[in-house]
Amino acid sequence: MGMMQEFKEFAVKGNVVDMAVGVIIGGAFGKIVTSLVGDVIMPPIGVAMGGVDFSNLSIVVKEAVDNKPAVLISYGKFLQTTIDFVIIAFVIFMAIKAINSLKKKQAETPAEPAPPSNQEVLLTEIRDLLKK
Repeated sequence: MGMMQEFKEFAVKGNVVDMAVGVIIGGAFGKIVTSLVGDVIMPPIGVAMGGVDFSNLSIVVKEAVDNKPAVLISYGKFLQTTIDFVIIAFVIFMAIKAINSLKKKQAETPAEPAPPSNQEVLLTEIRDLLKK
């Protein structure tokens, strides 16, 4: 089997396609959460803390000189990214928890017994005839 054939089989497998879709949706979801945190959650928190804009919080390591920009430690951006992560992790946790509870319910639901085979039906009839 050639390398191209192996690659084709690998790339067309359902798991690879599912994973690709998950990565794409995850990227879009990450943008939504980033906007939620930066545009909805952090501004009211900043106002409550006296008008602080978290994205601009930083420590100046070295001042700007001539054309060289200042060297900053932007811990405000780090705080926003950390909150993004916590929200994404929580949503993923809740989704996995919901999926696991659905799987558990499906496992607990008793399956309908399979109908008896023709051989079993025939043997049952023979047994009933012998009883008579």
